[in-house]
Amino acid sequence: MNIQERLALLNQLGEYLRAGDDPELNAVVQQCTLDNPWFTPDNTYMALKSIGHYLLDAPKLEKWINNYAIPDCDFPVKTIGIVMAGNLPLVGFHDWLCVFTAGFRAKVKLSEKDRHLLPFLVKKMAEWNFESWAYTEFCAVDAPLRDFDAVIATGSNNTARYFEQYFSKYPHIIRRNRNGVAVLNGLESQEALLALGVDIFSYFGLGCRNVSKLYVPKNYDFNFLLESLHTYNELILHHKYKNNFDYNFTLFILNKIPFYNNGCLLLREDPSLSARIASVHYEYYQDLTDLLGKLAPLRDQIQVLAANYPIPSWTITQFGKSQQPELTDYPDGVDVMDFLTALS
Repeated sequence: MNIQERLALLNQLGEYLRAGDDPELNAVVQQCTLDNPWFTPDNTYMALKSIGHYLLDAPKLEKWINNYAIPDCDFPVKTIGIVMAGNLPLVGFHDWLCVFTAGFRAKVKLSEKDRHLLPFLVKKMAEWNFESWAYTEFCAVDAPLRDFDAVIATGSNNTARYFEQYFSKYPHIIRRNRNGVAVLNGLESQEALLALGVDIFSYFGLGCRNVSKLYVPKNYDFNFLLESLHTYNELILHHKYKNNFDYNFTLFILNKIPFYNNGCLLLREDPSLSARIASVHYEYYQDLTDLLGKLAPLRDQIQVLAANYPIPSWTITQFGKSQQPELTDYPDGVDVMDFLTALS
């Protein structure tokens, strides 16, 4: 398959996902929920919709790919190992997309938490163009990742240290924990705070693009924020989310940790970026200079900075858009396509 054939096939997949309502896809979505209760149908369809609209749109694909010198080979000449995370549905899709678009073969080590969706989409593409089978191989569940020319691996900070050692002799991209943060100035409308709720609560807050830390001005009044975010209180009906909420609530009470509570979210003052499920940390800032001073040393730990106004030297994501990454929104800011084309 040449580059135009691959792009055409990706666009066809995008049209399929945007159309939705395929019984076969619906059955896979239900199977995902049975295997992993965090992957509710709503969350899985949200991921599929985002991929269809933001990653597999023909004009966007053409504009994106024109930035790279991709050899126009008709078959994959290199194999790229991909170790995928499983915190969100199809969280590793962008890596696979880059490898496929670059004309390489992806050797994918799936997470046990997300083992149905990508194989189904690859199978669907092969129904439309049988030659696409040559571009993806899935490792057996217990089989180690072997026989590759380069690797892209995503994991926690602990597993990243293992990846660095295990893959040290290969060209590699190793990803660690990152978090989304949001900056408030106290002038946000309810509409803006409801949009911020999407950034906090989508996928139960399990993604690196979810907002887990708020920066608020001194003397910030949390009441309006808590009332607005209470709109999402149906999340507490999900048993795993509720178990985490109840555990954190009890932990804070027993340890006499001050916190705010609106029935579906706990807010705690804490300097760290990473917060427990069903909770978000907050930190006060005095002024813009103080805010920039707090953010600067954390740049390598921040995946998304959400705000409703510009912040010098930072790329801002509007509230409600953190879970809608575009093709150029590479995780950790590392251009995967540059990495791959350099291997050609």
